Amino acid sequence: MSRPLERGRELLRTANDTATETLHPLIVVCRGLRRLAAAGRQRWSATPRERRGPVVALGAVGALAVALVPYGPLAAVALLTAAAAWAGRDSATRETGPSEAERARLHAVYEALVPYFSVPDDPDPLYVHGGDPEAAFVAHAFDPAGRPERLELRYPPYYPDGEAASRERIEQVLRAKCGRGREYLFGWDEEANVLEMTVLPALPADIGAQPFVTSPGETVLGFTDHSSGVRRTLPVYGGEDGTEPRDEPPVVWRTGPRSTAPHLIALGRPGSGTTTLLRSVALQALRDGDVLVVDGGGTGEYAFLNGRPGVLSVECGLTGALAALEWAAHETERRLIAAQEAQGLGQPVPEDVRRPLWILLDRPAVLTQLAASEERHDPQDLLRVPLRHGRAAQVTVVVADQFETAESLSEAVRTLTPARVVLGAYSSEQVRAVLGAPPNTTPTADFPPGRGYARLGPGPVHRLQVPATPDPADEEAPAFRREAVLALLPEPAPAASADR
Repeated sequence: MSRPLERGRELLRTANDTATETLHPLIVVCRGLRRLAAAGRQRWSATPRERRGPVVALGAVGALAVALVPYGPLAAVALLTAAAAWAGRDSATRETGPSEAERARLHAVYEALVPYFSVPDDPDPLYVHGGDPEAAFVAHAFDPAGRPERLELRYPPYYPDGEAASRERIEQVLRAKCGRGREYLFGWDEEANVLEMTVLPALPADIGAQPFVTSPGETVLGFTDHSSGVRRTLPVYGGEDGTEPRDEPPVVWRTGPRSTAPHLIALGRPGSGTTTLLRSVALQALRDGDVLVVDGGGTGEYAFLNGRPGVLSVECGLTGALAALEWAAHETERRLIAAQEAQGLGQPVPEDVRRPLWILLDRPAVLTQLAASEERHDPQDLLRVPLRHGRAAQVTVVVADQFETAESLSEAVRTLTPARVVLGAYSSEQVRAVLGAPPNTTPTADFPPGRGYARLGPGPVHRLQVPATPDPADEEAPAFRREAVLALLPEPAPAASADR
């Protein structure tokens, strides 16, 4: 009994293998037709309702044209068969889609959006409790940990996506459900009712002070990411030892008579990098201009600039700061008068007027407090003339202070500095209060020094990483960073020989 049973099993196995080999092309074509149908159904579900009518009309016209062409139906069948054979050629390479854990993650995100993307009067809701996330999520991708790193979703046309509060509410939900501790970029397509969420990589923090390839009147505040829309890149050196060449998109601040943002203010917490930003600006300004530094904090982190050509003065005390700023106000007036006289006579503007003058003021709130305690003139009042008329006189003012003492800044400083920088970890509301517009990314709780946001005038908000520019006297900084800063300084003027 066992031998006939064994022989029968062998015959069945042989018949099965023969049938599989014989019908393999048909199996491949059927599998490909099923995949093409599933892809078409998913594409149709992702198509907005207002576009489905034109798509059907276009398909009907195409079918009619194929039917009227000689051998058209035969050619269409052959083409469909070839496409199906290609789509179903190997079941091992079939897209498996998200795993069970990833499907659960998508479902959790979908359920969290239901209260915001649904109304009771919607006859055909896209978001409903217990619904299908695949109908709302056009595309998605996950990182190795199973967290969504890219999510493209559709939302109802009636959602008020033009309101900042409505957008921020959805962004907060997505950030909470997709994983905190990462920086997200949100792209709202209001015409198509599509929101794209992308996890952004960290900005490079290994770029230090170095000669940047810029034109006169351009200052590199830092670097941003390649997805920020900045069309320009600069060749820089980075890496652990600062010798790795690459190209990075910069945040370039343009100053001068035609600048829309002639003055800048930077706010941040202690250690966030505002002083580093001022040092970087000073090194770039010394290439073709003069620099006046007022260190209200009195930390001595600008002492390395003393005695260098182009450095007019480095003041730390209240008396020196008042004298330096008063001179800067008179110098601005002198330049304006000289420029107007030269233009009235049809002569070129004098060289000393065309040469840029930079006023760098760090921690002015401290000087204001000292002046009030000694009943002396507020140093910030002396900045009114350079701030109001500095653009025409080639005078640029850069102010840096702490975010918590921003209320102590004068009205002129707060209103006449259209170029804004915020460094450190702050909420979207705090960033918007300084920049005048919310960032299109979500800040994280852990920012490295020099990391923040920048907005130049009415332009967009950019992520920013300030180049590492330490004080050369700071022994805790890497040696090659300090040497790079010293290499950018002009050679000190030779001391006059004493009379014999």
